[in-house]
Amino acid sequence: MEVKGKVALVTGSGSAGGIGRSTVLELAGMGAGGVVVNYANPASQAKAEAVAAEAEALGARALIQRADVSDDRQCRQMVERTVEELGQLDILVNNAATTIRVRFEDLEALTDEVWDLNLNVNLKGPFYCIRAARPYLEAGSGGAVVNVSSIAGIRAVGSSSIAYAAAKAGVINMTMFLARALAPVIRVNCVTAGFVKGQWMEQSLGEDRYEKALERTASRIPMGRVAKPQDVAQAICSLISSDFITGQNLICDGGFLIRD
Repeated sequence: MEVKGKVALVTGSGSAGGIGRSTVLELAGMGAGGVVVNYANPASQAKAEAVAAEAEALGARALIQRADVSDDRQCRQMVERTVEELGQLDILVNNAATTIRVRFEDLEALTDEVWDLNLNVNLKGPFYCIRAARPYLEAGSGGAVVNVSSIAGIRAVGSSSIAYAAAKAGVINMTMFLARALAPVIRVNCVTAGFVKGQWMEQSLGEDRYEKALERTASRIPMGRVAKPQDVAQAICSLISSDFITGQNLICDGGFLIRD
């Protein structure tokens, strides 16, 4: 797909330094005609506006939209507003995610609340967005969807929770089935990220634990460092641009999973 002139919706992109923001700016830099900056928490509105301003400085028309992806109605409203305001929808990046950290061995702490939050946002959310976007992605010359998963969905690594890992594994599996269901007009792929430097990990781990985890993880990655949000954004955009790739899971972890 030629990104120039296309309209992209990136969920979970209203943050100061995450994968979503980097993806919006990468797409804007590639000539996207319009980008939608999505956020869920009212406290993030100012950050979302800042991301939109950065995208517009790169030449794209930017729209900010508050929506909780775990709510099907809000997903449909977000997609409909995108088309109303920007005229079309060609690209969907399902990046919005959340977690509650629970030690793997603490099964009693995996309450219904923890399960529901992880499954509703991390798994049902991407499905709701894809279902809402489908008719508009089909209306153009060909649509592209990229879901964002985690290596915790492949191997028992990380420090989030079993519920988070199960939801992210579901994203990878769902990607394959949706790619089959929506072909040939819509391509659906997945980027699975490893440890990504930035506020997501720092906020969830705390500053001290984050710095230690950053150093420890970097020492175990063949590429010698953890990913930056821009690394994952580039992987996402590579799948958007590749016209004959669908149903695939691209691991962006610097080789972490292939180490001894």
